[in-house]
Amino acid sequence: MKYIIAIIKPFKLEEVREALGAAGVAGMTISEVKGFGRQKGQTEIYRGAEYTTNMLPKVKLEIATTDALAPKVVETIQQAASTEAIGDGKIFVLNVESAMRIRTEETGDTAL
Repeated sequence: MKYIIAIIKPFKLEEVREALGAAGVAGMTISEVKGFGRQKGQTEIYRGAEYTTNMLPKVKLEIATTDALAPKVVETIQQAASTEAIGDGKIFVLNVESAMRIRTEETGDTAL
């Protein structure tokens, strides 16, 4: 099993969610997060005063999936989230040792 974490731009969330649903992803966890990468924040004007913010709003997707579906999930996120501009985000793929559905006590791929 794989655990995929993707950090994307907030306005791309719905497009990514729809693409993942079409690709066979049954569920995911979504969090609103803030962070920065190479772009190092941005300058904004608030009530006439200019200030620099170091943390940009992003959306974090967390998806547990089978080994077989993982490459398709990564490709789907990359295609749907891309704006071809700096700050599009990152995708991380981690190995999952085990998983259990609490209600039924199913384990492994069947728990997903």
